[in-house]
Amino acid sequence: MRWYWGSIVRSGVAVVVFTGLYISFGWIPWKTSMGKRGIEQHSHSWLLSSEVHNSMPLNVTIKILVGSIPPIKKYLTVGLSSVKRKKESYLIDTLQSIFSQSSKEELSEMVVVVLLADFDQDWVYATSQKISTLFDDHLKQGQLLVAHVSQDFYPPLTGLKRNFNDPPDRVAFRSKQNVDYSYLVHFSANFSQYFIMVEDDVTCAKGFLSSIRQHVLKMEGTRWTTLEFSKLGYIGKLYHSEDLPLLARFLYLFYQEMPCDFLLTHFRTLLMQDKVVRMKPSLFQHMGKFSSYRGVYNHLKDDDFQEEPSDNPPAHVLTNIQTYDKNHPVNAYSQGSDFFWGMSPKKGDYFLVVFQNPLLLSRISIQTGSEQKDTLLSAMLEVGYGGQDSHTASPCSDFHRLGSFHEGKFEMKDVDQVVKSHVSCLKIEVTQEQSDWVKINTIQVWEKK
Repeated sequence: MRWYWGSIVRSGVAVVVFTGLYISFGWIPWKTSMGKRGIEQHSHSWLLSSEVHNSMPLNVTIKILVGSIPPIKKYLTVGLSSVKRKKESYLIDTLQSIFSQSSKEELSEMVVVVLLADFDQDWVYATSQKISTLFDDHLKQGQLLVAHVSQDFYPPLTGLKRNFNDPPDRVAFRSKQNVDYSYLVHFSANFSQYFIMVEDDVTCAKGFLSSIRQHVLKMEGTRWTTLEFSKLGYIGKLYHSEDLPLLARFLYLFYQEMPCDFLLTHFRTLLMQDKVVRMKPSLFQHMGKFSSYRGVYNHLKDDDFQEEPSDNPPAHVLTNIQTYDKNHPVNAYSQGSDFFWGMSPKKGDYFLVVFQNPLLLSRISIQTGSEQKDTLLSAMLEVGYGGQDSHTASPCSDFHRLGSFHEGKFEMKDVDQVVKSHVSCLKIEVTQEQSDWVKINTIQVWEKK
């Protein structure tokens, strides 16, 4: 009953907020015009009621500086906003990472949208020309476009609320950032099925689009608003493109209230996704050393990032270790934020992964425990061949031992040099009883390509 009433309250809040948004905002269709240099520029405008704030502009024109709108709808839009930095710039390195870490097939299903959001017109022009020179092939293939919004279309950025007791320049910085992302996601709403938000100082995992697709497929049948592929700020946040117009309005309406990552959390909960759904490993890593705010040193790193994500092909997962609550065995293999948690294992207990199709392994990584608790103290790892009946205690036979766990971890590369044939099972066997419970965070496998 408590959950029921809580859902009603959240639904009511969502209806009120988004009804207000719909009343306050209206749409103006796409327009096309020619730029001064003969470059075709597309302007996307949306009407804002003067009742929201009497100094807001009535519409915003988003101009494409280089590139063109994709002729067909893609699978994924990668969106990022960039401003002039006081110290190092990472935009070009970020774009190079996006393109170099993607295959030709993946690039054909992707468009990268860069909003140059600085008010320094010389920097905007110089940066757009540099991008045009370095990424000419991607521009021609419709995989990249660069846009800009004039300062004239921004709401007030001074004299704003000092929520969280931030200094005025910090409030102005984060408020403008919210508007930047509002324009970015609105502009990107029709380009693809999904949109992922990143920053202009990240590196990407190899084949990140394919990894995203795999996770989206796993979520079929489950309603979600946001999937997270990084635990840092608003890096790696995935949305349905159909939700972007609402997100754009939401960020704009509350632009001066709080930082962008806070607003994104509220947006997720208003659309009835209470739980964070974060995928592991992270697909994007923060690489910038100096923040775009004051150029201060920023050492943030995502320790869940892997440059080459695991494959984890379809498999059945089972164990005879007593499971606690809803921390099911499959959680350890599914590459989500959940884990397996079991009660005190005994000698001979097992944790078994049975692959739907035999595969040739190249690498295995298994992590257990948390903060020196619930670690698997004594166990060995084996691979098995043969049987495909995952409903028996031993669906595989003829097991081959790979090695033992050390401090709750098992890591092995070049597995194919030791096991040269396809395997059907991966088996963790407890070799010594322990009183502590066991938490298996991740089981990751890579196939030999």
